[in-house]
Amino acid sequence: MKIVQISDTHFSPSKAHFNGNWEPVRRWIETVRPDLVIHTGDLTIDGADQEEDITFSMSLLNELDVPVLLVPGNHDVGHMPGSPQPVDDLRLQRWRRLAGPDRFAKDLGNWRLIGLNSLLIGSDHPEERLQFDWLADMLEGRDGRRVAIFGHKPLFVDDPTEGETGYWGAGPADRRRLFELFAAHDVALYASGHLHWAWKGEMGATRLVWAPPTSFIIDTLEREMPGERLVGAVVHHLGDDVESEIVAVDGATAHVLDHVIDEVYPRHATKVVVEAAQ
Repeated sequence: MKIVQISDTHFSPSKAHFNGNWEPVRRWIETVRPDLVIHTGDLTIDGADQEEDITFSMSLLNELDVPVLLVPGNHDVGHMPGSPQPVDDLRLQRWRRLAGPDRFAKDLGNWRLIGLNSLLIGSDHPEERLQFDWLADMLEGRDGRRVAIFGHKPLFVDDPTEGETGYWGAGPADRRRLFELFAAHDVALYASGHLHWAWKGEMGATRLVWAPPTSFIIDTLEREMPGERLVGAVVHHLGDDVESEIVAVDGATAHVLDHVIDEVYPRHATKVVVEAAQ
């Protein structure tokens, strides 16, 4: 089974800075001929507050001639408590109405594919516990299938035992609880986006992949992170094992957020930098 993972497209009808990368990415997906495309969030520039961003972005995804599954990112449904756009009922309901469910489970062959709304993790929203219980049920009922999990946020940035990473990763307690669940249930892959870096690693028997963005890289607004800066996608081959190939898509422009942040995210620019530095 061949799965293409794309992430962090940051589409918008009113802020079209990164929309031009969709055509080369779409053409590339056609040449790869995957069985499935999975989008791991930040579909939009501001779907958390702008309904038009979600409807426009979904119209682009619908141009693909292969099945697509997706989960939201922080710019789609909001982020941490205390942030300018925290996850709340209104944002979750808007996403579900316009884009569909914010989590999924799909069985293909000997694999169970699971999509998580990673913005609920550590959110203190009432659905955080419901999602964790649902995840445990999906893993316990996998009936011998191997498991690949997809979410927007990675569980850690530099080290699985690191402390709080704020904006970028999961908190230590949530991370530990998830890794214990993964280890108990043969989770072969956890694939995410969010960081705008491309990287592959592992935690125990679980392979970890950070998909590159299709939109922009970040220069001096953020510190160096593991991996490399590129604009592209990932091809996952799921058979008896997992093989993941990070691809720089020909024809896609590696826009630099630093150059346009005041145009794209003027309300959040200072907040993002402060949070990221914590």
